[in-house]
Amino acid sequence: MNNLEAITEGILYVVGDDGITLHQLADTLETSEDEVQELLDRMMMGYTENQDRGIEMVCYGGRYKLVSKAISHPYCQKLFEHSETRPFSQAALETLAIIAYKQPITRVEIEEIRGVGCDMMIRKLLARNLIREAGRLEVAGRPFTYEVTEQFMDTFKLKSLDELPQLPEFGSPMENEELFK
Repeated sequence: MNNLEAITEGILYVVGDDGITLHQLADTLETSEDEVQELLDRMMMGYTENQDRGIEMVCYGGRYKLVSKAISHPYCQKLFEHSETRPFSQAALETLAIIAYKQPITRVEIEEIRGVGCDMMIRKLLARNLIREAGRLEVAGRPFTYEVTEQFMDTFKLKSLDELPQLPEFGSPMENEELFK
């Protein structure tokens, strides 16, 4: 693997599920799109031919990304199924709370509230059966909406979502005046 391949692989790892376009990668590497396309084609072939690797490079919708190979999917699912007894991370709790209070909600709406990407967290929560796809919005791109599941209710020992604590009211004139004194 040459330096440009190693750098590209590192970039693909960092961009994660969002992926990167040919144009973005060419700009980042400060080289031509033709040269980057040749590099990506060579790398994709290398991942495909090497059966000893658990990842591969794909291009969906013009975005290149690294994904796990299908052979590892049953084992990943098993890992997430067994991790149900593990404590929740702060990111998982934040994402679950947002979904529980705002459902049905899209990934983009969750990310706007949290201020960080949540693709991987949504996949983990789906794999643990704590959330589910509730449908799609009738807007451009038709994004999925998410809601909590019965497993969520069981895990947190809730009979209904009405048992969730009330969120404090923010933005009342009195609070804002007190903040700036």
